[in-house]
Amino acid sequence: MSKQNKLPLAFWIFIGLLVGIVAGLGLMLLPNQSGVSIAKSYIQPFGTIFLNLLKFVVVPIVLFSIAAGVVSMKDIGKVGSIGAKTIVYYICTTAFAIVLALILATIAKSLHLFPALQTTGLEYTPPEGQSLMDTIVGIFPSNAIQPLANATMLQVIVISIFLGFGVLLAGEQGILAAQTIESFNEVFTKIMDLIIRLSPVGVACLICPVIAENGPSILSQLALVLLTAYIGYIVHALLVYSTTVGALGGVSPAKFFTGMAPAMMMAFSSASSVGTLPFNMECVEKLGAKRDVASFVLPLGATINMDGTAIYQGVCAVFIASCYGVSLTLGDMVTIVLTATLASIGTAGVPGAGMVMLAMVLQSVGLPVEGIALVAGIDRIFDMGRTTVNITGDAACALVVSNLESKRESRK
Repeated sequence: MSKQNKLPLAFWIFIGLLVGIVAGLGLMLLPNQSGVSIAKSYIQPFGTIFLNLLKFVVVPIVLFSIAAGVVSMKDIGKVGSIGAKTIVYYICTTAFAIVLALILATIAKSLHLFPALQTTGLEYTPPEGQSLMDTIVGIFPSNAIQPLANATMLQVIVISIFLGFGVLLAGEQGILAAQTIESFNEVFTKIMDLIIRLSPVGVACLICPVIAENGPSILSQLALVLLTAYIGYIVHALLVYSTTVGALGGVSPAKFFTGMAPAMMMAFSSASSVGTLPFNMECVEKLGAKRDVASFVLPLGATINMDGTAIYQGVCAVFIASCYGVSLTLGDMVTIVLTATLASIGTAGVPGAGMVMLAMVLQSVGLPVEGIALVAGIDRIFDMGRTTVNITGDAACALVVSNLESKRESRK
């Protein structure tokens, strides 16, 4: 078969997704939860191996791709220009996402679509968060090895930016370092390509246990809450990303979503923004984003851009308030918007960031944090959708910033 006639990776990932769903439904029908046990004991480990391989390649990819991107720009001022555009885009889209979620959730509540769940005896201890200043201090590493070993992504990004700046400022003496960085970047890109070929199997093994474990009982009870969140995910993606990539990115929405299919399916099945990063980088480069821009914008977005998580917070905050018989005022809504937008950056790098951010949002408007237990049982289902939105937003930003930078250079 010629190379041109080979079926695209997106097709095989989709087949893997379908196989995993069908297998999960089949295992769910086995008696005494034996199917769930089989899925978790014998299928999920292969998905975990695939995720481990992705996580293994992510740190060197981020380190060398950002450093190579900074070096290739040959101008520290250009790095600042790209960084400013990226941060503005991320903050604006996150704020829009939370406003959209509050509107949809308020409509659902007014139509009495949210179920009245039992709110007594709930227990939830949120992971310990950090203050905004502690997070800012924590962005800057005290040594060069620990962030790489622990995959502390914001610190890895800072290291790679300083590495790139150092090479630029060293001038001729930095040429050998620049060549070494570019060489390692190419090597790990090839390793990434090898791992990505395993994605159809990985996707099937990741989605199967989720389907087997989350049977119809818990899903039917909270189906309308899930539906509200997913409507928010879809509307935000179609409205915001279609508009921005079409008007500012120079790419048609149809081409954008078609090109992003492999990364979106990987994000949906793995629920890992960082694990999807290699797919995202490959997709946006094929859509026309400059490599130096994509290698800077995407790792930053995987760490701090959380549009999908913001939608999840808005819907869940209104739902939890409804369960406790609390009516959120306009002031409460504004507080949620501000808290969620700032928290998307302030909780970067904290494990279970979605839950931590929701706890912060609930506390900001005086709602009991224990209410998170109402939605914790299906958090994985929420997470699959919100991760897909998060990485799609990163890709849209990469295309927008890349196109704007090209226009700025042409004007010069």
